[in-house]
Amino acid sequence: MTEARQLFLGLDGGGTRCRARIEDGSGRVLGLGQSGPATTRIGIEEAWASICASFNAAIEEAGLTAEEVAQIHAAIGIAGIGRKGALDELAALPHPFASRQFVSDGLIACLGAHGGQDGGVVIVGTGSIGLVRIGGRDLRLGGYGFPISDEGSGADLGLRAIRLSLRALDGRAESSALTEEVLARFRRDPFEAITWMDHASATDYATFAPLVMRHADQGDPVGRRIVQTAAEQIDGLVRALIERGAPRVALIGGLSSAMEAWLAPDVRRRLTPAQGDAIAGALYLARQAVSRSWSA
Repeated sequence: MTEARQLFLGLDGGGTRCRARIEDGSGRVLGLGQSGPATTRIGIEEAWASICASFNAAIEEAGLTAEEVAQIHAAIGIAGIGRKGALDELAALPHPFASRQFVSDGLIACLGAHGGQDGGVVIVGTGSIGLVRIGGRDLRLGGYGFPISDEGSGADLGLRAIRLSLRALDGRAESSALTEEVLARFRRDPFEAITWMDHASATDYATFAPLVMRHADQGDPVGRRIVQTAAEQIDGLVRALIERGAPRVALIGGLSSAMEAWLAPDVRRRLTPAQGDAIAGALYLARQAVSRSWSA
């Protein structure tokens, strides 16, 4: 297979959405695809269905034949891949590609942010996690899943906002424009909130994050306290990565730009802009796999 015929798929499966990109050997983008959540929290079958929808959309946009799809080398990052048995279940699923590897979404984000070089990332989206790669060794901090972890994330913001709003309804906490808007979503009925909670995912809780950030930016006292508490958690992740030897740290994820303004000054000074996105990191891994097979 010539250099021009090499095909690579990078895919980032997160708690809110799944994105795929197909490139040729020269790095030219051939097709893009997007679908819904692809975290293992929703189940392996559901996550794989979202992954397939995403890469099939990219394949369709690229106009690839079945023979060309069979030449693709794929690297797929998935949120929650560390759950017991998840990797084995995913690896057992059939696929149409020349090769396929599964890794964590945090790893591809770190590789993409630093062009494959050593460095760390703090990801702030539906969930949160700190990850650093130094000398080929990876270390993660947090990111064990909502609600026991993922402090400072969109889901965490949503949970805190709902909790404080219900307390305000009881008269046990301060009421504000934020708490009133949150309560309005449940028609000011705590039992409607309970019914919602029984089926709500981290992604559902994270839908409240933009509302919290908007009120905080407008000076809402409850919103400000929620966001300040979240920012302190992100501060801690960044500082911990630096203490563990990260030569650089990038803040990435869907909430990163909104949250950065709330971080401590010393933390903001230590942040480095990301060179590329998580899909770039996945594509880096896909190309590395081919390089290793050739060198072997």
